[in-house]
Amino acid sequence: MVVRRLIKYAKPHRKSLAVAFILLLFGTLADLAGPYLVKIFIDDYLEPRWFPLGALIGLAAGYLLLHLSSVILQYFQLFSFQKIALKIVHQLRSDVFGKTQHLGLSFFDRTAAGGLVSRITNDTEAVKDLYVSVLSTFVQNIVFLLGIFAAMFVLDVRLATICLLLLPVLLVLMNVFRRLSSKVFRVSREKLGQLNAILNESLQGMNIIQALRQEKRLQNRFAKINGEYYSASLKNIRLNGLLLRPAVDLLRIFALMLVVYFFGRESFDGVIEIGVLYAFINYLDRFFEPVNMMMMRLAQLQQALIAGERVFELLDSEKWSPGDRPDHEKSKGTESDRPVIREGRIEFDSVTFSYDGKTDVLKNISFTAMPGQTVALVGHTGSGKSSIINLLLNFYAIKGGEIRIDSVPLSRYSNEELRRKMGLVLQDPFLFTGTVRENISLLDGTVSDEAIYEAAELVQLDSFIRRLPNGYEEPVVERGATLSSGQRQLLSFARTMARQPAILLLDEATAHVDTETEEAIQAALARMREGRTTIAVAHRLSTIQDADLILVLHQGEIVERGTHQELIQKKGLYYTMYRLQQGATESVEEPTLSGSGLND
Repeated sequence: MVVRRLIKYAKPHRKSLAVAFILLLFGTLADLAGPYLVKIFIDDYLEPRWFPLGALIGLAAGYLLLHLSSVILQYFQLFSFQKIALKIVHQLRSDVFGKTQHLGLSFFDRTAAGGLVSRITNDTEAVKDLYVSVLSTFVQNIVFLLGIFAAMFVLDVRLATICLLLLPVLLVLMNVFRRLSSKVFRVSREKLGQLNAILNESLQGMNIIQALRQEKRLQNRFAKINGEYYSASLKNIRLNGLLLRPAVDLLRIFALMLVVYFFGRESFDGVIEIGVLYAFINYLDRFFEPVNMMMMRLAQLQQALIAGERVFELLDSEKWSPGDRPDHEKSKGTESDRPVIREGRIEFDSVTFSYDGKTDVLKNISFTAMPGQTVALVGHTGSGKSSIINLLLNFYAIKGGEIRIDSVPLSRYSNEELRRKMGLVLQDPFLFTGTVRENISLLDGTVSDEAIYEAAELVQLDSFIRRLPNGYEEPVVERGATLSSGQRQLLSFARTMARQPAILLLDEATAHVDTETEEAIQAALARMREGRTTIAVAHRLSTIQDADLILVLHQGEIVERGTHQELIQKKGLYYTMYRLQQGATESVEEPTLSGSGLND
């Protein structure tokens, strides 16, 4: 199954493969004709001691011409096969990376990032070896073996028929090696993926590891898996040392003994041709060299098949991001039939959602955000605030109810339209390696320089950027490590506003901003929200007092709703949270939720 799918990637290169195969065929014929010319020289000229100059020059020239032709043809066929192989792996790697861009977040929630990196890099590299080294070697050597047997039958039919008995033995040997090695290679690839996962996690969390003195624990964990990878690799070496060249060399010795015995018996009954004996032994030696090469490549073949299995497992994953499924795209009709977000009216109608399919993190959530309104989501950690943002962005599929934008079900919009019209600012902004300008524009051709400058001015970041040594061309290192948390947040604000979204999603957007910077940002946020529907997840209640509607969530349900003043007057959960954040000295007892206006 895996082999068939890997070979399918070669179909677009059928013509190039045909040319490479023809070059291989002629190169093999030229290589095989050499010993036959030597046989003619020995039997027809050397043994009878007859040395006509013209004939010998012709034989010598023919031998050199064949050898030179074989070298040239072998070079071009090898170059052709490997060029095709690199194109195939280039396409496969692009397909795998492209698939990861459309997998739903639920997939990444349950899959280690390092394991995915291993599949996209190490496993596709192993598949590359299949095309570059293994398949070309097998094709070349199988053609070579067929040519050798053809030459053997020309020399002596009886002995060539006897030598055919070696093939079943070799096939059994290859099958035994394949069965034993496949288990070892599967363990080896899994352990390598785990090593990548630990390495990725350790590098990203190095500050926490050192701060909490976890270096020894991580070293021990890495050493344990590294030791398991070493053990699997050692088993592979033992298999190679036992079943590859030693076993084939033993067969080669038996074959040579058989040939010598056969010609020895023939010599008792009549005269044997020395040239035939030379050619036969030469072909026999050449027969086992390709066999050795194929046996050595069996190890790479097994690694490639296991790696291919892991790659196709990723390609076959059905955990698509909602809206990216192929059948979903087809159901939307043509581009002109797809809905477009215009006003930004958001409706949640009895929405229920679960990450694992068992525990509901949102239960019967219903609210409406009118165009230009700001709806704030507050509540304790784990109450479901960020989940509402994730559902709006169509990162996950809902379990029940319906989400509508401009009275159109969310499921009818393409992800491209949703992401184009929604601006997202997260609590922990992610910056890319590049420049300040590139982090704002994200190399999007639709974002002009004027839009970049206006967005930076809007969030009061323009003056800071222009003070940098290189201004908007200032390099940004990985994750923006050289910038403060507030500067990174402001940069993410500018990135969002440069696209002029119809809907603004703020997920704890001011959580990492100091008080002085927050005051400046609040003014910028007020301008950002003008004419836009805004959904704001807030921990600091002081930042959302002017919201048109505040939803208070508790354990996945809306337990209170209203404006800031209305909620304060209710003296429910919001009132308690607000008093605690304001530093009330008197003891505040949390009210019971039954009287707080459930879904009020």
